[in-house]
Amino acid sequence: MNILSLQSHVAYGHVGNSAAVFALQRLGVEVWPIHTVQFSNHTGYATSRGHAFDAAHIRELTQGLRERDALRHCDGVLSGYVGSAEVGAAILDAVAEVKRANPRALYCCDPVIGDVDRGAFVKPEVADFMRVYAVPAADIVTPNHFELEQITGFTARSLSDALAAIEALRKLSPKVVPKIVLATSLMTDETPADAIDLAACDEAGCHRLRTPKLSVAAHGAGDAIAALFLAHYLRTGSAAQAMSRAAASIFGILKRTAATGSSEMTLIEAQDELVNPSTIFRAEPL
Repeated sequence: MNILSLQSHVAYGHVGNSAAVFALQRLGVEVWPIHTVQFSNHTGYATSRGHAFDAAHIRELTQGLRERDALRHCDGVLSGYVGSAEVGAAILDAVAEVKRANPRALYCCDPVIGDVDRGAFVKPEVADFMRVYAVPAADIVTPNHFELEQITGFTARSLSDALAAIEALRKLSPKVVPKIVLATSLMTDETPADAIDLAACDEAGCHRLRTPKLSVAAHGAGDAIAALFLAHYLRTGSAAQAMSRAAASIFGILKRTAATGSSEMTLIEAQDELVNPSTIFRAEPL
């Protein structure tokens, strides 16, 4: 399996491609990373160094893959953090080129906009790009609770609200077949205070998965789960199975991270969780 991953990269820690690439490789997936930014560390720290790449950089590296005749062997494209609408447009051009070379390839968009704790942390133009262009172009979308509301305009206080928002998101496309959605970090009125919910919806229906809430502030879990969900979906063709496997791995990694007190995911130390999770969670049909 080959996945083209276009997202941020940090030298220290595990966010963006620094989380997705290793996680996918540990599953035996060949990854072609193209970095949208290269920073010293996550921008949630007091300081970070580095810079964002422009659209020409994305197009040049895509051209190099085309010249190697690699795109027709690409099974999936994964995108995450986008620094500008121009870079986003270059990513969608890469997606379109992959799909021309291999019509069976799937595009998974992790629509990075913000989260419940911090609100939006991208430029308004990027949030608009995600809502108007990236999400409609995607086959798979992996928003967190905040992003689900931002993209659809729904307020997801209850589980039924969240499912309505997911259904609206699934139809944000001119395609005949509705998209596959994994909604993460769901906290509705039905979610116990000591738990967190995920929901996955595809043509087989909607499923919910609940895990214990962990006291951990590590970055990158959303980036990693999007990558794992794409890989497992490509292998199983089931959103419920992909969610169960991806969530089990991320829970195991975050549990190990919480035990160490680290502010960064202990992705390397806990890498066995990627292939042999210590705790298995089953998705329940809704």
